[in-house]
Amino acid sequence: MKLKLSEEQEMLRIAARDFLADKCPRAFIKQMEESETGYSREMWQEMVELGWMGLAFPEKYGGGDMGFLDLALLLEEMGRACLPGPFFSTVVLGGLPILDMGSEEQKERYLPAAIRGEKIFSLALTEPGHRNHEPAAITTEATPEGDGYIINGTKLFVPDAHIADYLLCVARTKPADEVAVFMVNARGPQIDCRLLTTLGGDKQCEVVLDGVSVSKADLLGRPGQLAAVQRIVERAAVAKCCEMVGNIQRVLEMTVSYAKERKQFDRPIGSFQAIQHYCVDMATDVDGARLSTYRAAWMLSKGLPCTGEVATAKAWMGEASQRIMDLAHQIHGAIGVTMEHDLHFYSRRAKAAELAYGDADVYREMVAQEMGL
Repeated sequence: MKLKLSEEQEMLRIAARDFLADKCPRAFIKQMEESETGYSREMWQEMVELGWMGLAFPEKYGGGDMGFLDLALLLEEMGRACLPGPFFSTVVLGGLPILDMGSEEQKERYLPAAIRGEKIFSLALTEPGHRNHEPAAITTEATPEGDGYIINGTKLFVPDAHIADYLLCVARTKPADEVAVFMVNARGPQIDCRLLTTLGGDKQCEVVLDGVSVSKADLLGRPGQLAAVQRIVERAAVAKCCEMVGNIQRVLEMTVSYAKERKQFDRPIGSFQAIQHYCVDMATDVDGARLSTYRAAWMLSKGLPCTGEVATAKAWMGEASQRIMDLAHQIHGAIGVTMEHDLHFYSRRAKAAELAYGDADVYREMVAQEMGL
């Protein structure tokens, strides 16, 4: 793994940071949290014009022909800026699985529309009573009928489903009892979508599918896709870690800056040994999280088996981010818990990310299994 960015990657990082610093101020984030849609169509189109939607997709579909590692850098900058909107759901949860699993006809139908920003996608996976890293626990049923299937079930925590055009719905076919993924019209009459109130301020939904009719052409790939769905979850977990690298790096910078400026007893609080140690502990956690995350991202980009590396990154990030937030709040003191300060944007998202696609205990179990325990 190369730890140094290429010239092209460095240009991407700088351009993304500059754009988001200008277009994604805290007032905009607050406005998007309070809005029903959760994103700006104008900014969405600007991101399309920058080529972000197609960054990791082949050129023949209109993409930038770059890789997952390049996308990881972009996600880090988005996490640093707390960017709201359906980029993650459309690209990571929608577009990349279509690229992996879809037929050529399906790729040509859906990917250019996503890359041009014309369609929004999301993944309907998690179900009531099950942890969202467990595709094997799917109970939503797809029953054969005529030349297609009828889907019935309830999905929870589906990001951006209320504005999505298509959902990649994970269901269990009957009577074969195989996990399959279907392209479902998110705005069909047999779908009921309800926005949930979330700590992170993002737009997650409960989706009820009541007799949704799909054709065999809507089946993504073929039945028996348990391994492919597990890969979707692995990639989503690493992508979420990439966002969090940007999040915790920014929190570290904010906290160190505050420690240098805030004075007590006629001296900066950063001159006290306890505060110095807190900042060093935060920096250590940031570095560990970044290294484990980018190792997993690099392996994913190379198509290497990396279940253990993904699990290590997500387990470390989940707890490291909370340690970082705890110390940041301690150093900031009272100002850090006010809604007027920026810190709450990061700490709320960190808690949500800790639980997304499985918490630290879930991934510890996976690492133990990889060790043969």
